[in-house]
Amino acid sequence: MSAFAEFVPPPECPVFEPSWEDFSDPLGFINKIRPIAEKTGICKIRPPEDWQPPFACDVRNFHFTPRVQRLNELEALTRVKLNFLDQIAKFWELQGSKIRFPHVERKVLDLYQLSKIVSAEGGFETVCKEKRWSKVASRMGFPSGKGTGSLLRSHYERILYPYELFQSGATLTGIQRLYEEGDDGEELDEGVGEEAVEEDEQDEEDDKEKDGEEDGMQTKDRLLPERRSRRLKSERENKEPKGLKIFGTSPKMVGLEIVSADDGFNKKQRHLKAQAFAIKMRPRKETLEVNFECSKPREAFGFEQAVREYSLQSFGEMADQFKSDYFNMPVHMVPTELVEKEFWRLVSSIEEDVIVEYGADISSKEVGSGFPVRDGKRRLLGDEEEYANSGWNLNNMPVLEQSVLTHINVDISGMKVPWLYVGMCFSSFCWHIEDHWSYSINFLHWGEPKTWYGVPASAAEQLEAVMKKLAPELFDSQPDLLHQLVTIMNPNVLMEHGVPVRSLSLGCTGPISVQGSLWSPSPGRTTAAFNQGYNFAEAVNFCTADWLPMGRQCVAHYRRLHRYCVFSHEELLCKMAADPESLDVELAAAVFKEMGEMMEEETKLRQAVQEIGVLSSEQEVFELLPDDERQCYKCKTTVFPVRADVFLQPRATGVSPPRSRSL
Repeated sequence: MSAFAEFVPPPECPVFEPSWEDFSDPLGFINKIRPIAEKTGICKIRPPEDWQPPFACDVRNFHFTPRVQRLNELEALTRVKLNFLDQIAKFWELQGSKIRFPHVERKVLDLYQLSKIVSAEGGFETVCKEKRWSKVASRMGFPSGKGTGSLLRSHYERILYPYELFQSGATLTGIQRLYEEGDDGEELDEGVGEEAVEEDEQDEEDDKEKDGEEDGMQTKDRLLPERRSRRLKSERENKEPKGLKIFGTSPKMVGLEIVSADDGFNKKQRHLKAQAFAIKMRPRKETLEVNFECSKPREAFGFEQAVREYSLQSFGEMADQFKSDYFNMPVHMVPTELVEKEFWRLVSSIEEDVIVEYGADISSKEVGSGFPVRDGKRRLLGDEEEYANSGWNLNNMPVLEQSVLTHINVDISGMKVPWLYVGMCFSSFCWHIEDHWSYSINFLHWGEPKTWYGVPASAAEQLEAVMKKLAPELFDSQPDLLHQLVTIMNPNVLMEHGVPVRSLSLGCTGPISVQGSLWSPSPGRTTAAFNQGYNFAEAVNFCTADWLPMGRQCVAHYRRLHRYCVFSHEELLCKMAADPESLDVELAAAVFKEMGEMMEEETKLRQAVQEIGVLSSEQEVFELLPDDERQCYKCKTTVFPVRADVFLQPRATGVSPPRSRSL
């Protein structure tokens, strides 16, 4: 999808309107609609009109510190490009030059795309020797016949090629010699490429176009967004101009004039490259500094916390002011379609740096739920008692009788205890898979809509594969990227690669979004969302009997990623098996089946351990171990050995299964 194409909303998800009879049994109703909802991964439930729970938060004492979101750092492809530009800028800046990026055809030249395409065509030398710059220009979407290929070659040679040489192992000294030394002292005219030689009649036009591009951009500097590296933080501290300036001329190393080649490239390039790579690495201070700064691994991406604490009122005032100023109209008059298209345009832009704040993952245990709860802190009034007992109350759903999580004795914030979300226009919830691939439910208490996108479980692996293909650099540093909630990708891009995406909009009338799925041989469904404006939502997880096989598969997936579990799946199963009277028939049957699978796997693993030479072992009492000592050193999975003899005849032996304090 072109970065400049207008966003097309995905098809809408199913919408269900239960009767009061169906609505009275939440998990029963969800089980009823599951065959339909699992195909889309996300659905919307409209409660009966009379179901209007009062907002129970103490607004006067509700304070929170939001997280900061730079929109163009959220999108996977844009972040990869910004990271690449950051490395290029860092390379030049460490040598005393602040890079400025050129424009071609009145657009900022996408140096990342240029680098990738040239690499795919065989590299800079091959493209020059085989005269493929016109093809490079065509692949980048530039019109033919304007000499753009020659211009791209010039920009590549002056900006990217020195960095490319450095990355391949050449020293700064070698690169300097490459550009300072000529063949027989001959100097080459700048900006001459093979297209210009082949198309003599366009020389004058090309020169005018190139000079106009560069001269125009020198008088019209435009800023790229600030980057999050320490280098640019120090710029802010020194009160230097923000961002990376863009103009048409090339950077220069200290004492280094970059000269481009002409048709004599082949002979001269062989000579100079041989000199550059013949020079061994020397322990020069500036060389080591550049090598360290440009080669060190990039830190895992995450959100920063804002410096200001808000009340609900002050955040709302800020959010409404931002939206009305941005769209230059009252917030209630901005069409939702316009906000959606503008959101996806902004996250794909490397030039526009829009920053928003999001009050995300606020624990309801600390500030209070939006639903009425019976916690003894205040007396329930009027119909609050009814809503405090409702199964659709997000404080109750995880612990309903048919829910697996009710067998976990401790509170798990965000999973068993609801989290709260205070949104503003453009604040977003990135593509993610729920912890342990559980169900999730989101309720919008009040405010402007929240727009969701969902991918079913059957296509979750496909979604991850597409993201890895298009932005492999991000997964290199964060293999569990889709568990980090820090990355989005345009649904239209995913759909172009065959990923089925559905959308829904939660309005201010209080509909409920349930994201659930049946077991499938792929990971759980994946969702993302952004806010149309100031709103207040609440979310929690829950698990039913059909989830158990998927939960087991999730733990195996976590092992491969070396990702910590939220709780021990094996321990949860053993706990339920040890108290069968607490299970309904469906859950008991599911636990029985899963116990058989689990013990079979445990037996195989123990046999494998014996075969590699482990002949003795000692049983550990997990009740006496702190939680952080129960994780496997290698795969980080929470350890809980299953003893088949305990569960085959638990009443006859009188032995209770080992338990972790975590449950």
